[in-house]
Amino acid sequence: MSEVAETVFTPARAGLELHHAIEQFLFDEAALLDGWRFRAWLEFMAKDIRYTMRTTVNAQTRDRRRGVQPPTTWIFNDTHFQLERRVARLETGMAWAEEPPSRTRHLVTNLRVFTTETPGEYEAQVNYVLYRSQKERDETFYVGRRIDRVRRVEGAQGWQVCNREITLDQAVLTSHNLSVLF
Repeated sequence: MSEVAETVFTPARAGLELHHAIEQFLFDEAALLDGWRFRAWLEFMAKDIRYTMRTTVNAQTRDRRRGVQPPTTWIFNDTHFQLERRVARLETGMAWAEEPPSRTRHLVTNLRVFTTETPGEYEAQVNYVLYRSQKERDETFYVGRRIDRVRRVEGAQGWQVCNREITLDQAVLTSHNLSVLF
């Protein structure tokens, strides 16, 4: 009886040229969001995207050492259709949470790009800050980590996001609403 060696995929860092291309793609995406160009932003999202954000919970050190993971709650668990509905709502001018419209700055930093088991797809890990200002004194900072899976596609931008996992550092959201896109 012969044993078949099981191959285990080991992610590797992407090369400099690939890293730069994905970095520029993520910068362009952030500029579209800050410019309220949501319809163009949707083209950066793959039709099979999974766009998620979970709450962060404060775990005790003793629980973290044992690998006990406390339960979290979904803030977003969207598909492309749901993202398209959110964009359509913002385009109506009737979204009360965005009256007047928020001014945002998406800061994407500390990018690390890794290969994945799927050829042509890469994992982009970033830290980010989303600054949101609305009205005279309504300011909110969202700080966290994002893990994006991006894939090469034909077209102008050359890439699409096919999975986005957002984790905020905040355990409690203090904003009046959460109508902005990450």
